Amino acid sequence: MLKDLFTKPAKPKKKKYAQIPSEQSKQDVPEGIVLKCPSCKKIMYTKEINKNLKVCINCDYHHQMNAKERVKSLFDEGSFIEYDKEMVSENPLQFPGYEEKLEKDRYKTKQNEAVITGEGSINGFRTSIAIMDASFRMGSMGSVVGEKITRAIEKADEQGLPFIIFTASGGARMQEGVLSLMQMAKTSSALKRFSDNKGLIISVMTHPTTGGVSASFASLGDYNFAEPGALIGFAGRRIIEQTIREELPEDFQTAEFLLKHGQLDAVIHRQEMKQTLTNILDIHQPGGEITW
Repeated sequence: MLKDLFTKPAKPKKKKYAQIPSEQSKQDVPEGIVLKCPSCKKIMYTKEINKNLKVCINCDYHHQMNAKERVKSLFDEGSFIEYDKEMVSENPLQFPGYEEKLEKDRYKTKQNEAVITGEGSINGFRTSIAIMDASFRMGSMGSVVGEKITRAIEKADEQGLPFIIFTASGGARMQEGVLSLMQMAKTSSALKRFSDNKGLIISVMTHPTTGGVSASFASLGDYNFAEPGALIGFAGRRIIEQTIREELPEDFQTAEFLLKHGQLDAVIHRQEMKQTLTNILDIHQPGGEITW
């Protein structure tokens, strides 16, 4: 049935994990072996969190995923082909220190920009995709990010593929000024052309999706989803409160708040994401049917 598309299956019982070393003994543990959940404050082994798709075993908090981890969690093994891998940003406005910051992030993330684009199979269904990465310049949208996303949309259009985008961004990249802001119009126009040609657009907003990204391509899907607890909004909470001189609800700009107010179609747990996308891709295949 249609309602089953977004119905959450019963979650498996939580496994019992080995006790985490005490604060005293952790002094002898190499860095990266354990991590502390920012939500429940529990200390857990990093490998166990990674095995759980970077979702807290204790409280279900969704830790940030980088783009490569997202590709691995979604696509059939060996099916992903990356687009425009060698495309890199320049410094058109000669902003001081920008080139050094880009080089530092390239070294840290082992990728050239804040988005990975490509195509691959999700449980056998071929799709084009763009995955933003908040670990590179906070996922900010510069000229290269906008260009890569636009090219991925156009390739989806040419090949008759669905287009999926996972957003994670602090907004437009200030070091590129108006060139960055132009990407809002460029990507949105590409999506409009794609939609006019009956292309399927699935947008998944992850933490955080803010600024110009939330105000453009992130919100233009035929399906607009989000991960639990994701921060989604344009201006910051404090700016809005100071402008309207009112205190905002505690859950303001969370995925759950947006769902409650009709701005999202569903909030989807990360462990259910691949199957949900599979269901949607299946029913949108030529001749695909929804069982009522």
